[in-house]
Amino acid sequence: MPRRKKGPPAPLPQGWTLTDSEKKSWRLGPIVGQGGFGLIYLASQRLDAPVSPDSGFVIKVELAENGPLFTELKFYQRAVKQESLHKWRTSHRLDFLGIPAYWGSGRSEYNGTWYRFMVVERLGSDLNKVCERNGGRLKTETVLKLGCRLLHVLEFIHEKEYVHGDIKAANLLLGYRDPRQVYLADYGLSYRYCPDGLHKEYKEDPKRRHDGTIEYTSRDAHKGAANSRRGDLEVLGYCLLHWLCGTLPWSSLLRNPLLVQEAKTSLMAKLPHSVLELSGPGDGMAAVALFLQHVKHLDYKDKPDYQYLRDVLVARVVRKDELLDFSRPEAEQQQQKGRAREKNNSGFGETASPRAARVRTAARGASRPGALPADGKETEADAGDQWESAILQRHKRTKVVPPARPLHAPSGQSPVTEKAKTTQAKRGVRWAKAERIANAQDNDWWTEDSEQENHQKQSLPESRWCTAEEHRGC
Repeated sequence: MPRRKKGPPAPLPQGWTLTDSEKKSWRLGPIVGQGGFGLIYLASQRLDAPVSPDSGFVIKVELAENGPLFTELKFYQRAVKQESLHKWRTSHRLDFLGIPAYWGSGRSEYNGTWYRFMVVERLGSDLNKVCERNGGRLKTETVLKLGCRLLHVLEFIHEKEYVHGDIKAANLLLGYRDPRQVYLADYGLSYRYCPDGLHKEYKEDPKRRHDGTIEYTSRDAHKGAANSRRGDLEVLGYCLLHWLCGTLPWSSLLRNPLLVQEAKTSLMAKLPHSVLELSGPGDGMAAVALFLQHVKHLDYKDKPDYQYLRDVLVARVVRKDELLDFSRPEAEQQQQKGRAREKNNSGFGETASPRAARVRTAARGASRPGALPADGKETEADAGDQWESAILQRHKRTKVVPPARPLHAPSGQSPVTEKAKTTQAKRGVRWAKAERIANAQDNDWWTEDSEQENHQKQSLPESRWCTAEEHRGC
C-alpha cells in the first residue's frame, strides 16, 4: 500500500477534466466536502457545460501516495461490483442495501502532482449532524431499524472478505435523492480479514494500539490487533448504545485511550447489567445488551449469527415499516407523558395498555438473573427476557385494594332499613368499581394496613408504575 501522506491536496480548478481507467471523462465542479486526506468535488459526465448543482455524482480526490483512498478503491473493485450487489439483494429479498454506488476511478496529473480519484454516487448529510440536532440521541425504533440495516451491509461486506473498521455516525450518510435511506460510507480503513478464504490470525501490534475512532474502537483494536467480524459488530453495538443514551460511559475519558479501553472491557465483562443500568429507553437497552452479549461470546475467527442479531433488534420494534424517524426523541417522550396524563384524568373505565399488562406479567413472574428454566437450558433470548423482567420487578408497586363492605348487617344486630341497604349496596358497587380501576391503572397504588401507612401514603408524591424505560429515575 502506498505510503500515507498527511493532509488534503491543493484544490483542483473547476472545469478540470479527469479520465478514469475505463476512459470515461468527468468534469469537476465545486468542492462540496473535505476529509482528513482528500477533497470531494461535485462532478458531471457532461463536459460542455458547468456541473449542475443537482448532479448525482461526486469525485473523491487524494494525493496519489496517500493510503486511505487506495484502500477504499481496492475494496470497491474487489467486493462491490454491481452484479454481486444485485445478486445479494435478490437472494436476501432486499429492496435496498446501504453501500454507495461506485462509478469509476483513476489517476491524473496536475501541475506536476499526481492525484488519485474515485467517482461515487452523491449522498446527503451525515447522521452525526442529525444526532447533534437531536441532542446526541435518536428515537429507539430508529436506532433499532438502523441497526438492522447496517447488519445487512456488514453481512455483505464480511461475506466479501472485508471488514469496515470505522463505523460511526459521521460515516453514515443519508440519501441525496431519498433521505429515508442510510448508507455506510468511507471504506478508507477497511481491512481484508480473510483473503482467498483464509482468515488472518490474531496478532497484537503495539504500534497499532487504539487505532480507529476512540469512542467506538473495538477491544481488539485497542490491543493493536486487526479488526475481524466481531470487531465490526462490537463497534456497531457501541454506536447503538450511544444513539440511544446520547453518551457513552467513557465519553469523559477520551483523552486517555487506556481508560477508555478499561471502561469498554468492564462493560463487556459485566453484561447484561452494565448496559441495562445505563440511562436509556428500556426496550432499546435490553436489545443492545443481548446484541453485545452475542458479540462477547464470539471468538476472533467466528462468523456472527446475523439473523439472530436482526431478530433481537426487530423484536423490540413496534412499527415494522421501513421509515426512519429522525425527529427529536424528546417530542416522543412528551407525547407519551401527555397520553399518561390523559389516562390518569380520564376517570373510571380506563383500561391498562397492552404494553403495561405485559410489563406487569413479566415483573410478577420474573426469576432471578442467571436462573435456568426447568429443562436446564437457557438461550440468550431467554436470558434477555429474565434481565428485563428482573429490573422491572425491582420497581414494581404493590396494589392492595380494600375489600367491599358487607351488604347485610351481621347476625345478632338489628336489621337495617331498606334505605340503609340501598346505601350499603351502592357503597359495595363503588368498592368493586374502585378495585377494577386499581387493577387496570398503572399509576395508582393502595394500602390500608395501618394509620401510619395511611399517613405515609398521603405525604408521598404520586407514585407510578416504573417501566424499563424509567427504571433509572426510580
